[in-house]
Amino acid sequence: MKNRTVNRLLYAHQVDMGGMPVRQPLPTEKVEQIDPFLLLHHANIKVPTHIKPNHAGIGPHPHRGFSPVTFIFKGGVHHRDSRGNNSTIYAGGAQWMNAGMGILHSERPPQDIHEIGGLQEIIQLWINTPSKNKMDQPAYYPLSAEDAPTFVSEDGKVNGKVFSGEVAGVKGPIPSQADVNAATLTFRKEGKISLAIPANHNAIIYLLDGRLRVEGFGMVEELHIVHFNNDGEGITLEGLEDTRILLLSGQPLNEPVASHGPFVMNNQTQVLEAMRDYQMGKMGVLIEE
Repeated sequence: MKNRTVNRLLYAHQVDMGGMPVRQPLPTEKVEQIDPFLLLHHANIKVPTHIKPNHAGIGPHPHRGFSPVTFIFKGGVHHRDSRGNNSTIYAGGAQWMNAGMGILHSERPPQDIHEIGGLQEIIQLWINTPSKNKMDQPAYYPLSAEDAPTFVSEDGKVNGKVFSGEVAGVKGPIPSQADVNAATLTFRKEGKISLAIPANHNAIIYLLDGRLRVEGFGMVEELHIVHFNNDGEGITLEGLEDTRILLLSGQPLNEPVASHGPFVMNNQTQVLEAMRDYQMGKMGVLIEE
């Protein structure tokens, strides 16, 4: 297998999201998207004890035209939306929402967050939706850690969970409107794995912590995206210490992107229509108890 070379590293600078510190390696000043991936936020916070859990986190807000996906590494996330979905997923799981024509949702810590340590570590990923699907009916897919299909490297030192698409010959159960593969991997020191990547996919990994050696490139440290060139059949990674990563590959949509806040469409007129539809209540109502 010919390994892909590395295009670039993108560092996850800290940004302020409504008072919450998050790491943002994508987008950057130089890189608007790695098609079809639009945004990656990595939050690792202690949930405040002076606020009730159902008032902490992110309150009701709308989305249209893409899939906001939350991978949970510590703690949990309580999701509610204007289509009546109400679900709590804990560490090791994910919440995948195709926003489609429009939906409101909130993402709060679970009621028992302080009993399970009070820490919340998540990645939120925005995956663009093909233009033909942007006005589909919204859909929500929760997946717990127990239900996520797994794989183990030959040396037994790398464990993976597959959420969507196919990674290491294992298929994930979540349907995605864009053609993507999404998995989390945990490396023990000296754990090594080679993974095939579809030739027509853009591919990235994000290191939540630790250090890896990327074959053909060298060492990469925590809080970086590694963006690979489309010049090989796969990638080979070795843990230089205990390391957690998110692995993503996706077929580029090659479509124009017009975005404003929580709406991602193909042109400015569609964005204005989304804002109007939200204000008119066409994306539903979410009243939290």
